[in-house]
Amino acid sequence: MNKTELVAAIAEKTELSKKNAEKALTAVLETVAETLAAGEKVQLVGFGTFETRDREARTAKNPRTGETVTVPATRTPAFKAGQALKNKVAK
Repeated sequence: MNKTELVAAIAEKTELSKKNAEKALTAVLETVAETLAAGEKVQLVGFGTFETRDREARTAKNPRTGETVTVPATRTPAFKAGQALKNKVAK
């Protein structure tokens, strides 16, 4: 499912216009991204938790040249599914 299909599904379930459904989806996604960028969690009970995780600096190998490269430390987004979502998917 891509964003257009998701917007259409939201519009159908909520009886909103596709334009309003897209605005709502965009607002939710922007808010989640801004919250994660601030280093905070977003917990949606029954669905899951969006959070950030710190990755330590490490060394890796360039597969083309075999040269050792240092990969800097970074912060990445992560999602942990809630139990209700896990149960629904498992059916």
